[in-house]
Amino acid sequence: MEERLIELETKISYQDHLIGELNDVVVTQQKQIDQLEKAMLRLSDHLKQASGSGLARPDEEVPPPHY
Repeated sequence: MEERLIELETKISYQDHLIGELNDVVVTQQKQIDQLEKAMLRLSDHLKQASGSGLARPDEEVPPPHY
């Protein structure tokens, strides 16, 4: 009975350690996601500002005379 109790305590200890490691991974990934979201917003704003640059969209361009 005591061996069984020691075995269960050992398993719980390993599981607690693993849960801590997984939590660290999740925290790191969330930080990366937050950084990527900020970068996407900056790119989106940049593209919105660039769209008013006076250049025609490719579908609005008139083909050159040699076509």
